[in-house]
Amino acid sequence: MSIDISKPIGRVLATEKMPTTIDKFCFWTNEELKLHAFDVIKVKRSDGSLTFGVIENISHITDAQSYLTNYISSDFGNAEILEPTRRIGMNYVDAKVSFNNRGNETPVHNDDKVYLASKEEIIAALGLDKIQNPLTCGSIKMYAGTENEIELPVNLNGKFLLGPEGAHLNISGISGLAAKTSYAMFLLKAVQDNEYVANDEDKGTAFVIFNVKGKDLMAIDQENDFDNNEEERENVKAEYKNLNLSPVPFNKVKYFIPYSSDTSARQSTYLSKDEIANYINCQKLKKYKYTYEDDKESIEMMFSNVDDPQQTMESIIAKIIDENDSDFKDLTTWNAFLEKVSEKAQKSSDSKSAKDEISVLSWRKFKRIVKKAINDEMFAQRVNQIKQECRIADEIKQIKKGDVLVVDIAKLAEDKQAYVFGDTLRTIYNLKLGEYDGEYNVSPPDKIVVFIDELNKYAGKDAPKHSPILRGILDVTERGRSLGVILFGVEQFRSDIHSRVTGNCATHAYGRTNAIETSKGDYSSIPATYKNMLTRLEQGEYLLQNPVFRSLLKIHFPKPIYKQFKN
Repeated sequence: MSIDISKPIGRVLATEKMPTTIDKFCFWTNEELKLHAFDVIKVKRSDGSLTFGVIENISHITDAQSYLTNYISSDFGNAEILEPTRRIGMNYVDAKVSFNNRGNETPVHNDDKVYLASKEEIIAALGLDKIQNPLTCGSIKMYAGTENEIELPVNLNGKFLLGPEGAHLNISGISGLAAKTSYAMFLLKAVQDNEYVANDEDKGTAFVIFNVKGKDLMAIDQENDFDNNEEERENVKAEYKNLNLSPVPFNKVKYFIPYSSDTSARQSTYLSKDEIANYINCQKLKKYKYTYEDDKESIEMMFSNVDDPQQTMESIIAKIIDENDSDFKDLTTWNAFLEKVSEKAQKSSDSKSAKDEISVLSWRKFKRIVKKAINDEMFAQRVNQIKQECRIADEIKQIKKGDVLVVDIAKLAEDKQAYVFGDTLRTIYNLKLGEYDGEYNVSPPDKIVVFIDELNKYAGKDAPKHSPILRGILDVTERGRSLGVILFGVEQFRSDIHSRVTGNCATHAYGRTNAIETSKGDYSSIPATYKNMLTRLEQGEYLLQNPVFRSLLKIHFPKPIYKQFKN
């Protein structure tokens, strides 16, 4: 049924117990009219202005005094009668005020007429008409399933995602159905495509992406074959074009996998040997290593999940990287380092001198953790660039506008994943601080976006207080905006993440989750109806919150345009 939007669909309700306010109002409407949460409606005021509202809830009531009344009207419980005594009924709708087009913030009045909004009015009501530096973030539907259905592309202000006005993105949702990685990659694709970033010679954005699951992000420069479904391929490409995005995968992509020798019994990546060889031949893959001389200062990353209340591990690390410490200053290899640590761990527990105040038990704990972590081929003696080997830090220093660096850590143990992520994040932060200025080919872009899945591993509420990775993430979220270091973090449960991390994110995407999660305090600002909707969102749908929007938006985004691997 098509509705003439020039005709009212209902009138405002204001009672003694349920008054209208400057924030909310209710209105009655025909019980057959199809409306949905997030739909935009308008109220015509006596001064000629329009107050716009976003639907939060819809209820149906009748004149029945109780449930028993309905039972009696059905011939005392005969469910098979053709037509029970019909009750007088109506729908009433709760709406949250979005804005008034003439600045009239007084409550709407009883019996004011309510109308559906036009496309242009919806855009204005949601604050989408004055978006500067537009960056595509998906699309929305109004009046879905009716002849009045409207689909609109949605843009947010790039400066509220990438800085300087606001920065950082947090995405949450249960595994699989929430499609968290897909949405993060969609936004990264939008950033790479966007004119605001790509065509301004004075600006520039690069990307560092961590692949943490299988081969998920190890072919983002290759096209999605959509299981050879040509119709689906064309439909998805059309969606990208309608959102002003190019229907092609990422460009300027380089892959980095942990080093393992050809004779190694254990592959360090989920890529096959043929895929690795093909990438190397195309000069878009390198194997990364860590050498003791260059990377010993990052040893503390191995202790990111180790409780160290007395900070003894921190004291040992400080001793190791101290240039003036005679015990460690002349070491050049990981093996020599381990031998020196073993020597410290074997000393009598009674031997404590003024020079060495660290107990042998602490050295033994340190040895256990470090030995397990560096028992891997990527902790090597040297880097052979001719064989496409590299240090991640060296590659980060030379990152340029538009580059997409994918760092594969999916097959590493958690302590090694922490080491690689922590070392990379620190290098990016130091690069933007200017610590490498003057070195060869160091000319970083204005912004570097870091994308990490499973953020709870590094920035969880239960992370040790002195975790170096947590400190690094807090530095990025609290001060990275001014430096141009932007974090896109993803996790299953938002309530698990450190409040200072989520609190400093300007943009939040809420995916499908469970009722236990939505009962947590992290969701207290979301209306109850929207919280319930979070438990039944479909794949490809998110509730999006950003400072430029006047309301939460239920957005849809298309399937990935890059190659997908089947589990």
